[in-house]
Amino acid sequence: MNLKLSIVSATVCAVLLSAGLAMAQTRAAAPPAAPAPAALPTPDAPPPELKTLDQEVQGLKKDVVDLNKDLFVLQEELLFPANTQVALYISMDVGTFFALDSVTVKIDNKEVKNYLYTAREADALLKGGVQQIYLGNLKVGKHELVAFFTGKGPVERGYKRGATINFDKGVGAKYLELKITDRVPKHQPEFMIKDWE
Repeated sequence: MNLKLSIVSATVCAVLLSAGLAMAQTRAAAPPAAPAPAALPTPDAPPPELKTLDQEVQGLKKDVVDLNKDLFVLQEELLFPANTQVALYISMDVGTFFALDSVTVKIDNKEVKNYLYTAREADALLKGGVQQIYLGNLKVGKHELVAFFTGKGPVERGYKRGATINFDKGVGAKYLELKITDRVPKHQPEFMIKDWE
C-alpha cells in the first residue's frame, strides 16, 4: 500500500516538475513582446511583469489543487476498490435514554475501529447527523460484525451494550448502519445494525 502511494506521489511530483520546466522553456523561447505604448504609471499599481508572474503563480496553484483532487480520487480507488469496499455508518434517534461515549467495531473477531466521541460529535448525531465510522476492504463471503456501544444510560449510569450482525459480502460495495434508538415503552436504548442492500 505504501508502495502504491509512493508511486502516485512520485508521478504527481514528476508532472509538476515537467509543467514547471515547460513553462520556463516557453518563456525562454518566446520572442520578446513588442513594447507597449508608454502609459503613466499609477503610484499603487504593480509593474506589468509582476502581474504576469502573479497570474502564473495563481495558475500553478490551481493546477496543484486540481492534481491534488485527482490524486485523492486515485488513492481512494487504489485503497478501497468498489468490489471489496465495506462502509460502516452510525446514527442516533432521540437519545433520551443513552448518551454515546465510544464505539468499538469488530469484523470477524478483528477490531477494526475504536472511536471516542466528543460532546460536539455526539450532539451532531443527536441532531440527525450520520457519521462514516469505518471504510475498509473485505473479501466476498460470510462475515460477522460486532459493535460495542459505551456511554451513559438511564439514570446517568455507565452503560455498555453490543449488537451483532452476520452478513454476506458480495461483489460490489457493502453499506451497514449502526443505529441507536430509544425504546420508549421500556425506557431503554436499542442498538441495531442495519444492512443497506
